[in-house]
Amino acid sequence: MTPIPDRGLAIADSQVGRPIRLLKSAIRSLAVGLLISCGGGGPLAGDADTVVVTIPRGATLEAAIDSLAARNVIRSPWLFGAYARVRGLGSGLKSGVYGFRTGERWAEVVDALRRGRGALARFTLPEGLMLTEVADHARIQLGVPRDSLLAAARDPALLAKLGLGPGATSAEGFLYPTTYLVRVHPTAREVVRMMTDRFLAYWSPEWQARLDSLGWSRAQLVTLASIIEAEVRYAPDREYVSAVYRNRLKRGMKLDADPTVIYAYGRRLKRVYDKNLRIRSPYNTYLHAGLPPGPIGQPDTASVRAALYPAQVPFLYFVAQPDGKHIFSVTFAEHQAAIRAVHRMRTAARALRPRGH
Repeated sequence: MTPIPDRGLAIADSQVGRPIRLLKSAIRSLAVGLLISCGGGGPLAGDADTVVVTIPRGATLEAAIDSLAARNVIRSPWLFGAYARVRGLGSGLKSGVYGFRTGERWAEVVDALRRGRGALARFTLPEGLMLTEVADHARIQLGVPRDSLLAAARDPALLAKLGLGPGATSAEGFLYPTTYLVRVHPTAREVVRMMTDRFLAYWSPEWQARLDSLGWSRAQLVTLASIIEAEVRYAPDREYVSAVYRNRLKRGMKLDADPTVIYAYGRRLKRVYDKNLRIRSPYNTYLHAGLPPGPIGQPDTASVRAALYPAQVPFLYFVAQPDGKHIFSVTFAEHQAAIRAVHRMRTAARALRPRGH
């Protein structure tokens, strides 16, 4: 026979247990609230620039926290670990290369690691590219619309904020060529600012003092550097090519620089023919004396340095050999002889080339 339970006793037990459960729930809610409040504030005052944190594939939450703490993204690893688990991160974090600020909001860090949002992409920009080519690279590598980057690079309001100096009518020439780590889906303005910031980071007080002594603007110097960048394949020739152009400018001679003709066409020419030298453009230095209106590509620091410090030589001419090295000359007669020598080199090279090549 089944005994009948004492209903009064059951009711009493339930009434005693309910306050205990409520107390536990309140404590749990308070703990969660404290953790969430720890992660909800803004970044600490005086944050440094973005730091890069790599989370390897298969990394545990603890390993990720160690990496974040080592880079000062978080300051309390144990509390952050508890907060991350409360927010459901656990083992669901995504690997990748991330960009965070020191003292980043915990909520932002957890959200980034859970979704992969904030992961960084590599953006590689070779030396000597024209602005239009930079825009193509940004479209292919970062998904930034080509027209958006061109518009940002020519936006007077943005240029005024970038601090490129007088005479810079676009960011052409100031988009420093190197490899960047960029957050996924950046805006065109962010990309332009990132690249010009890198250029300015390399600009030293010594360079500024030298520029002031020359009486040039930074835009003029970068224009010359961009031509040197486009002309030189053999690095030791940079200072000599710079000297040729500086000597020609001092004498009032036209620069006669093939890369400025290519820029006038707006596309890469396989070869510059005599007919190309007649293109009507202010960038055509075969028609117009002096520097072109602005840079024709993105020079690296070596070309900027060569523009600042040309070799102390009297050369006025140069011609490229098949191997990329140049022959430099003082007189036009010497230059003509050098051109004939280069033609003979090319003829000999073609004769040695296997048929069908």
